[in-house]
This record gives sequence, structure tokens and C-alpha cells, in this order.
Amino acid sequence: MTDPTTPGPTTWDPTTPGLLRLPSGRLLRGRGLSKPLPPGPQPDFGLYLLGRPPHVDWPSRWVRWPDFRLPTDRTDATDAFREAWERSATQRVELACAGGRGRTGTALACIAVLDGVPAAEAVAYVREHYSRHAVETPWQRKFVERLAQ
Repeated sequence: MTDPTTPGPTTWDPTTPGLLRLPSGRLLRGRGLSKPLPPGPQPDFGLYLLGRPPHVDWPSRWVRWPDFRLPTDRTDATDAFREAWERSATQRVELACAGGRGRTGTALACIAVLDGVPAAEAVAYVREHYSRHAVETPWQRKFVERLAQ
């Protein structure tokens, strides 16, 4: 029996804009940092995919990732994706780059692979369930496909 006074996991409200629901049911919010912070609760953890780290008021991790390119350290990026996936079981996790499409979409597709989506289908999954503009370059698509190898 659960104690009602003990707080449960803090996950996103399913109506939150920018959410990706993974097949496991985990929710991650993608967004563009060039846009205002959406209303509602703040993330418990953020994974930021940029050329330099942003300033945020919650725990975060930064992956150096130039626009329209790939992460400069792919091992670190994969470790960061795994951390975001693990945290999303019990926390509100957000992923963001400047626009919220290319790098964010690529990272979401990589996390979908970690969640069990076949690598060859992950980009289509994220485009269907997050943004049809997700994953902007052919090398970002290849990066997702090679994640499972």
C-alpha cells in the first residue's frame, strides 16, 4: 500500500506541449531555447545540446553539439541520452537545443532507441510523435541508426 503523504514521481502532465511519449510510457519534453519557457512546472533535469552551456535554474547536463552537426564527443552524448532516459522514469526531463528540432529531435530519436524503438524506425517515430521537422540532416539520421551498433 502506498503512503498518500509520500510524493510520487514527478513526471510531465500528458497535455504538456512538446512531449514525446516513448513506447515504455516515459515522457520527455523537447523544446527550443530560442522560444520562451513554456508555462507549467519546470523540468527536474535538462539535457542541453548546444555549442555552449545555457544557464538554467534546475539540474542539467550539457552536450557540446554545434548546430546542424553531431555531438563533438559521441560517447559523452550517448551517456547523456542514457541518463536522460533513466531520469525520465521518475522525473520531468527536458531536452533542448536552439530551435528544438534538429539536435533535440536527434537526441529524442536516440533515446527512443534506448527505449526499444528499432534504430531504423526511430527518426520516423520521433517525427510522428514529436515534430515532423525533427532530425534535420542526413548525418543526424545516420547517427541515430548507428547508435544501436
